[in-house]
Amino acid sequence: MSTTSNSGITGWRRENGRVGVRNHVVILPLDDISNAACEAVGNNIKGTLAIPHAYGRLQFGEDLDLHFRTLIGTGSNPNVAAVVVIGIEPSWTGRVVDGIAKTGKPVAGFSIEQNGDINTIAAASRQAKDFVQWASEQPRTACDMSDLWVSTKCGESDTTTGLASCPTVGNMYDKLIPKGIYGVFGETSEITGGEHLARERAASPEIAEKWYAMWKSYQEDVIEAHKTDDLSDSQPTKGNIEGGLTTIEEKALGNLEKIGHTSRFIDALQPAETPARGPGLYYMDSSSAAAECVTLMAAGGYVVHTFPTGQGNVIGNPIVPVIKITGNPRTVRTMSEHVDLDVSGILRREMTIDQAGDALIDMIVRTANGRLTAAEALGHREFSMTKLYRSA
Repeated sequence: MSTTSNSGITGWRRENGRVGVRNHVVILPLDDISNAACEAVGNNIKGTLAIPHAYGRLQFGEDLDLHFRTLIGTGSNPNVAAVVVIGIEPSWTGRVVDGIAKTGKPVAGFSIEQNGDINTIAAASRQAKDFVQWASEQPRTACDMSDLWVSTKCGESDTTTGLASCPTVGNMYDKLIPKGIYGVFGETSEITGGEHLARERAASPEIAEKWYAMWKSYQEDVIEAHKTDDLSDSQPTKGNIEGGLTTIEEKALGNLEKIGHTSRFIDALQPAETPARGPGLYYMDSSSAAAECVTLMAAGGYVVHTFPTGQGNVIGNPIVPVIKITGNPRTVRTMSEHVDLDVSGILRREMTIDQAGDALIDMIVRTANGRLTAAEALGHREFSMTKLYRSA
């Protein structure tokens, strides 16, 4: 392992003890009709980050619970220093503010009803200015690797993903999970065909059954209920097929390489749920769509995301740095601006998976210490809320 990897990290120790590797001041809309006001505040106050999204009106039940969990989790993420929440009315806006306030970080809410956009934008801009100046003086402090929460999902996979980039992530987890980090994987539909293997990697029979019930529910309530003939319109994707993955089973076996050979997952989380069982590897019930999955994991509290790709995926996230890893030489050649870590040497037998895992750990440390990922440098801020069913 490199010297950099052993030297620890620096980050922002938040009020609740969690460590962030970015220091964002977020302007967060409660609902879709508050996007314009949030973006206006973001335009007024430099150094802030508006995160528009598509939903938030007339949702109910489990769908509404997930909506709040995602927004509160996004604002609560340790990469966020302070939050301005804007909504159309005060009640639901206040619910998000109160949820974020439990972390102890600065947060303020504004509602548009009986104020209008112009007054709301002015008041929220004044508050955002104060927050961003406060955040700009918060110092980095020395932290331990065990303070990191590292998530993973893959995208635009091909044959090289299961052979190189996914095993690289798995090797990283096998090394860092015993050191006390939090990890998470997901992509429920994409484990189809490898579900027996995932089930065996649970830390206990109880967690295995909890996970299997979650996977089976997705199969029966979502896929079987809504499919046309099979998953071939979606899974594998056209990019997966072009890269040589012709069945979901092939894709699942490569996908599961991300959890390594020794790590066992200690709980199965709902979408955007924050883990509560202490350090270790977790599973999160999540879509295989890149922006949705990374958004949910960020809302769960993860601060760095590792993203293996074969054919090349450009996904980023507003608040979490996304580290792109590929073992496909063509992708390195044609999409080099999107690649943070080239592990194509594995296929040429110039690099071992063990060496690739060390290189990824080194890249995680460099990213935590301030290196911008390719997605950050290119301005990729994909943020996609997961919606479970139609609104009322």
